[in-house]
Amino acid sequence: MKKLKVFISSVQSEFANERAELASYLRLDPLLGTFFEPFIFEEVPANTHSPGKVYLTEVKESDIYMGLLGTLYGFEDEMGVSPTEREYDQAKAEHIPRWIFIKDIVGADRHPKEIALIRKIEQDVSRKKFSNLDLLKKEVYNSAVLYLKQTGKIESHDFDDSLHPSADIQSLDENKVKEFVVLARNKRNFPLKDTASVDQVLKHLRMIKNGKLVNSALLAFAPDPQLFFPSSTIKCAHFHGVQVQKPIPDYKEFGGTVFEVADEAVNFVLSKINLSTGTREKSNQVETIYEIPRAVISEAIINAVAHRDYYSKGSIQVSIFRDRIEVTNPGNLPPELDINDLREPHSSYPHNPLLAGCMFLTGEIERYGTGTLEMFKLTEERGLRPPLIVLDEGFKVTIWRPSAEAIHDAEHEAIHDAEHDNIHDVSELFSEIVELPHRLVLVLKGEMSRTLLMEILELKNRPHFATNYLEPALKKGLIEMTLPEKSTSKNQKYRLTTKGLGLKEKLEGKMRK
Repeated sequence: MKKLKVFISSVQSEFANERAELASYLRLDPLLGTFFEPFIFEEVPANTHSPGKVYLTEVKESDIYMGLLGTLYGFEDEMGVSPTEREYDQAKAEHIPRWIFIKDIVGADRHPKEIALIRKIEQDVSRKKFSNLDLLKKEVYNSAVLYLKQTGKIESHDFDDSLHPSADIQSLDENKVKEFVVLARNKRNFPLKDTASVDQVLKHLRMIKNGKLVNSALLAFAPDPQLFFPSSTIKCAHFHGVQVQKPIPDYKEFGGTVFEVADEAVNFVLSKINLSTGTREKSNQVETIYEIPRAVISEAIINAVAHRDYYSKGSIQVSIFRDRIEVTNPGNLPPELDINDLREPHSSYPHNPLLAGCMFLTGEIERYGTGTLEMFKLTEERGLRPPLIVLDEGFKVTIWRPSAEAIHDAEHEAIHDAEHDNIHDVSELFSEIVELPHRLVLVLKGEMSRTLLMEILELKNRPHFATNYLEPALKKGLIEMTLPEKSTSKNQKYRLTTKGLGLKEKLEGKMRK
């Protein structure tokens, strides 16, 4: 059997020990050594070929790309790009599965370009953090085993089809099974009748083995699945503003089967968003339209329920803000897909195929591999901003409300205080401000997120913003992070330093003249 080639990419000087240890680990581990063969540049004999060409050729010929990211960005070529970033881009272009591991660094500054690279990668694939070699090996092992299971190279014992150690057929609600059969027959022509026994239905669904239930049977048909899996709930919170703030106006945690928690969460969201009512001009039935298509909200929540990682102790979270709805689940994309694939027709690789199969039979899932496409299509038809999907230690979908643009405008106006309220647009505001970091200083008020700053500055390109605005301002000491020990945190915000406040006062004085 030909082994899978794993290309280990990093700044060599920073991760010399880790690279050597991982290469040895992949070769000597009884399981991993059977399937994987690592490649590190240190083991390549000297030759006349350009190192850069050797790197990229080896990436092309690899089956897995493994990236280690830390504080250093590394040597830069004439274009200002490091070998690590070149290698990552090559792996992405070749659609090679990418395993990314980021060193959790406390009290040390990452190179600005390394920060930008991490942010860039986070838009494509999930990543794991590590603080020492043992944790790194553990994460590598987990990623490798998951890959082997998902590609069918070893027998899968995923949560979905694993046997529960104590549950049996008496642990299920017979009425829930019969309700499922009726709905599945109506929706998908399910072959069994509602007179079929629970055992017959479970065997057809492959949810019982020698009298033992698989976990997904309990999630679908138990009277109280949370007795077996406490974290299989959906936590819903409604906030009046655009940030998480206490007290929370409304909070609910929904339990029940996968069908019940999904329905409850969807209804919670619908109860918090705007509903417009039409007239009886064309029909006796009054048409009602939600500000966001119901199908978009339903898809985001059902996708989270069907594809989450049920081994995780975290619950699905739904947060409703004035400008958006966020649906977060403890799960990742399969190695065959990255975020960009979700915008195009793609094959389906469900994390929980038995559970997804049940939800397909009842119509909760319409067609495999089309859910996210439908979300983008429906939001575009309604004139809404496209959903934002982010992999940040989980899978988060942000659905923008129609009010998002109005809130953006309000935030935009907030930067124009009484001292320069005669200036009406960003281009006029910046007409005399040439240095890009100074523009950032001028608009920064209180504590602001990167997303909000980009919106105010009317910027779309995240790497451009990071390289030309954010990182220079940080380097010059004009701004600072609110969470300096967690530079890549999703809760990261920025504020002016004393030096930045002084510069802002000078800039505003210059504009008043």
